[in-house]
Amino acid sequence: MSCCAALFRPWSRTMPEKGTMPEKSFGGGRKPSERPTKICAGCGLPFTWRRKWARDWEQVRYCSDRCRHVVRRPA
Repeated sequence: MSCCAALFRPWSRTMPEKGTMPEKSFGGGRKPSERPTKICAGCGLPFTWRRKWARDWEQVRYCSDRCRHVVRRPA
């Protein structure tokens, strides 16, 4: 067998045991129903994690630009 034969057999590489992969920290790779949620400070409705918020999920307060721009004033 030549030294390059192993390079052409990807099935011969060992895969990690099932369940030993590290957990995802936020929503990436999870079902939408399993992603973290927050309550919007503008409209009060729940919204779920989105990929574009991955870097700053802790600072996200609003579900949309509309809620962010509309100022809620006490009645």
